[in-house]
Amino acid sequence: MRWDNLRNDGPAALFGSEVVTRTFDTPEFRGVTFHEVRARSLVNRVPAASRVPFTWTVNPYRGCSHACVYCFARGTHGYLDLDTGIGFDTQIVVKVNAPDLLRRELSGPRWRGEHIAMGTNVDVYQRAEGRYRLMPGILTALRDHANPYSILTKGTLILRDLELLRSAAAVTDVGVSVSVGFLDEELWRTVEPGTPAPERRLDVVRTLTEHGIGCGVLMAPVIPFLGDSPAQLRATVRAVAAAGATSVTPLTLHLRPGAREWFTSWLARHHPGLVRHYEALYADGAYAPKWYQRRVTRQVHELAAEYGLAPAAPGVARPPATAAGDLAVAERAPEGDGHTQLTLL
Repeated sequence: MRWDNLRNDGPAALFGSEVVTRTFDTPEFRGVTFHEVRARSLVNRVPAASRVPFTWTVNPYRGCSHACVYCFARGTHGYLDLDTGIGFDTQIVVKVNAPDLLRRELSGPRWRGEHIAMGTNVDVYQRAEGRYRLMPGILTALRDHANPYSILTKGTLILRDLELLRSAAAVTDVGVSVSVGFLDEELWRTVEPGTPAPERRLDVVRTLTEHGIGCGVLMAPVIPFLGDSPAQLRATVRAVAAAGATSVTPLTLHLRPGAREWFTSWLARHHPGLVRHYEALYADGAYAPKWYQRRVTRQVHELAAEYGLAPAAPGVARPPATAAGDLAVAERAPEGDGHTQLTLL
């Protein structure tokens, strides 16, 4: 692992000098290695060229035990000389000082209280959070500073922090979105093996809504040839509406380097007849053709209207009212926050 590069004293250093590696012999963590680090900074500024609707992110983890085969953030593990396939799923970097560091950065004189997005790289409510419990401290710091934020997650663990979400919503803008791309159980078990079932995620939407926290659904990814039939799209949008979501936003599958190779390997094992179709559909790069994206978006928006859902982008708590703040954060190895479809995918 490229820890030596990350221990430098220069501005590019991401972590402090101490790295503690742990394993836990419990069923939920068997086979997973945790690398506990002390981050030098936490609030990450999204590159100016990015087209995402937020400027700042917080990611307390790198790597994700949700093990979504298609996750775009897989490539970021390569910056640490870690494998972007199984290593991304089982080698988890934990920024153990994240809550204290965030509180310090929010108190800095140059921080302007702008919206912070979480869950934009890996899921903040993955299984590791059940042990390390970083999010309660993070949410408390944001609430105490009345700092607007949004969370995108597949994790049901967010309900543990329901009261923190509610107390924050009383003093600032809080946005929550849950990612549900499809309902098919067989597809879920093979392509998102470490995540809660789609139905359980919709239960999260329902519970948050019942407790006054409006929750949108990011219908992502819509997976070509496996989750994009009219019947599948209808079933998903209908279930999203029934759960009480405030909005639904579809995003088609995209395959960046690191994710593309891992997904293609999965496809060859589980759906070999589709490999050539994917090679054709993604021949021009990481994204499906515009005509395909427009078709899926149109279909979902029409279904959303039919079921009384807004086709608005979820999870944007408060657009920046001024130019981006100038919080002094160290330059660092990219964490994936830099594209239109920048989500937990």
